[in-house]
Formats: sequence, structure tokens, C-alpha cells
Amino acid sequence: MKTDFKHTSEASFSIRNFIGEESIGGVILIIVSIIAIIWANSPWYDAYHFVWHEFELSLKFGNIDLTANLHHWINDGLMALFFFVIGLEIKREVMAGELSTRQKAFLPIMAAVGGMFIPALFYVVLNYNDPVSIKGWGVPMATDIAFALGLLSLFGDRVPIKLKIFLTALAIADDLGAILVIAIFYTDSIDYSELINAGIFIAVLVIANRMRVRSTTFYGVVGLLGVWISFIYSGVHATLAGVLIAFTIPVHTKITKEEYIGKLEKLIERFKKNVKDVGVLHTKEQAHLIDEALSLSKDAHTPLQKLEHSLHPVVIYFILPLFALSNAGVHIEGNILNMLFHPISLGIIFGLVGGKFVGITLITKLLVHFKMASLPEGVNWKMMYGMAMLAGIGFTMSMFISDLAFVDDKNIQIAKVGIMVASFLAAVLGMLLLSLGLKKNESSVDS
Repeated sequence: MKTDFKHTSEASFSIRNFIGEESIGGVILIIVSIIAIIWANSPWYDAYHFVWHEFELSLKFGNIDLTANLHHWINDGLMALFFFVIGLEIKREVMAGELSTRQKAFLPIMAAVGGMFIPALFYVVLNYNDPVSIKGWGVPMATDIAFALGLLSLFGDRVPIKLKIFLTALAIADDLGAILVIAIFYTDSIDYSELINAGIFIAVLVIANRMRVRSTTFYGVVGLLGVWISFIYSGVHATLAGVLIAFTIPVHTKITKEEYIGKLEKLIERFKKNVKDVGVLHTKEQAHLIDEALSLSKDAHTPLQKLEHSLHPVVIYFILPLFALSNAGVHIEGNILNMLFHPISLGIIFGLVGGKFVGITLITKLLVHFKMASLPEGVNWKMMYGMAMLAGIGFTMSMFISDLAFVDDKNIQIAKVGIMVASFLAAVLGMLLLSLGLKKNESSVDS
């Protein structure tokens, strides 16, 4: 019987790579966001507006005609790939990572729930009497994992890896919550016939998974031409398609770990016996053995991890910076203070900065106090406070939700001002609290 690879060390290695890429991506996001803000408030604002909101691209084949500006292609198209990778990350963590057991998953999931509910509550309290403004209650629920890990990386190895992993697990659970909010609450009208079509294509993918079809091309073609386009026409935001497709990607390998090791050892032995002095080139036999080893490694790889490893850098280094460049360019017109103290902006600021901190720390404190969970190894409470504050950096997902929550461009701009101010405050306060926690930890070690 063939088995899947599910080992703690392998999962740990995977998440360390994930954290490293997210950290670098967070720094890139900061730089690109600053560029977008400067560009949108410079004499070249008209060029900024034209590039993202007036320049259109069309995708036509058969009866399908998709025409939209670059901003929509990024938010509805490229961000679907972003959500696809999030779906892969969620599935990986559930299968063999920090969400794979109740003991591992309980604290970060419950902390994420608190970190979504309380910010939304803060926002509603400040906007309950305005039927337009109150629609933004989902904006302060999100955490930008790339930004948060990017700032954590500035402390280097002083930050315990367990704290980074906890933040990653919390943010992934947070992302899943945000996806559900988008699907349930930010869909205006639904074409159920298109949803049925999408469901049929998803069923095809699920059946293919059960039949142990491992071709990533197959899942990509059916996912894009079937599920994604059906969601585009259904009225439900297409990013949900990315997550659902990701959940159908297989995690099984073609050969077991033991088979892989045994066959690879035989290939290495044959390779050693065919060592000849032919300069920098290999013999024909050696070249053939290398090809066999590559084919063998492909059979030993899970399609899910293969896709995640190949797409994660694309998302971090290309899609998210492009999203930031097209969405962070808030053009300030009129009095900035009026925008800043608008109930929408205040609701977002209090939600992200105060609500996230209160929600995460309150739930964590209660669970630890009643011995239902324990803090990650090597992590003290001040570190947790810093991490909880950094979780208030909502940037990418918050901006994404703000575009869905509001119709009026002015309200979208006000929301984005609130998101950027809140994210800045959460970053500064989070770094300060975390530095205090690290100093306490280092002084206790020294003593």
C-alpha cells in the first residue's frame, strides 16, 4: 500500500522556507506601497489612474469575453492565484503542519477567531448608525502575514521560531475566516446556474483526486476554464474559486518514502560504477541515470507541495507587489484629517490596532489561564503581546475587502487611509512590544 509523506521535520523545513519567503516579501511590500502612495500624490497621478483604472485588457475564446481594466484583472484574476496558494497553505498545514492536530491547532485558531470577531465589533460600534459605512465591518478582520513576518525578520534569530510559526498558523486561520466572510457577506447577486457549473467542475477535480490523478496541468486547465470562469459569471467573488481548487489538489505520492530511498540508492550505486574520466561531461549511462533520478524524485513529490513551492515565490515577489502598487496608491483630495477621523477610517483603525490586540490576547489569556492551552515553547507574554499587535497589520487582505465592501470611490479611499494608518501604528507598537519581550527573554537567559 502506498502512503503519503507526513513527517514533522519535513513540515518544519517547509514552514521555515515559507516564513523566509514571506519575510522578504513583506519588506518588498513596504517599499512598493511607499512608491504607490508617492506616485498617486505626485504630478503623475493621471498616469497612475490611467494605468490601473482606464487601460483595459480582453480575454476572448469561444463564447467567453472577459474585458476589464488592469485593477480588476489583478484583483479578480491574479489575486485568485494568491488565494489558490493560500488554499494550498491551509491544506498543507491541516494535513501535516501546525493545524494538523487539535493540540497544535486549538490555540492559533481560537486566537484567530478572537482576532476577527473583536475588530469587527469595534468597527460596528463606531458605524452602527450608518447603513453604508457599516458594510466595512469585515475590513479590520484581516492580518497581512507577509508584512507581519517581514517586520519579525528584522529581529533576526532573536525571535523564537515557535513565535513565527504561531503567527503563521494564526494568519492562515485568519485568511480562511476572511475567505468565508468574502464568500458569504460580500456577494451581491448570485447566478446559481453558474455556481452549479462550478460545482460540477469541482466534482470532476475531486473525483480525479480520488482516482489518484497527479497531473498539475489537468487540475490547472479544469480549474481555470471550469471553476474560475464559472465563478466570474456567478457573481460570487472569483478568489473563492482559487481556494476551492487548491483543496482538490492531491497530497499523495506515486511511490512511498521507502521505495524512493531504496531505488535512489541503487541509482547512486550504478552511477558510482560508471564514473569515467570524460572531463566535465557525463557518460551516456550517467546522463540516463540522472534522468531516472529526476523521474523518481517527481514520483516521490506531492503535487500540492510541488505547486506550492513553485507558485509561492510568484505570489510573494510578483502578484502581491503588483496588488500593492495598484491598490495602495490612495490619492488624497481635500482635508486628510477629515478622511482620518471619518467613522469608516476610525472603525478600521480601532479595529485593527485595538480590536486585534484585545481579541488575540484575551482569548489566549483565557485558554492559558484555564489550562486549555499553553504558550509556544520559548515565548513569553510580552512577545505574545508584540505578535498580537503585529497581527493588526491588515494591509493586503483589508484593502481587498474594502474594494468589495464599498461602492463609492470616496469611501474606498477613506477605508484605505484608515488601513494604512492602522497598519503603520500596529507595526510600530508591535515592534516596540516585541523588543521589550525579547529583552526580557535575553536578560532571563543571561541570569
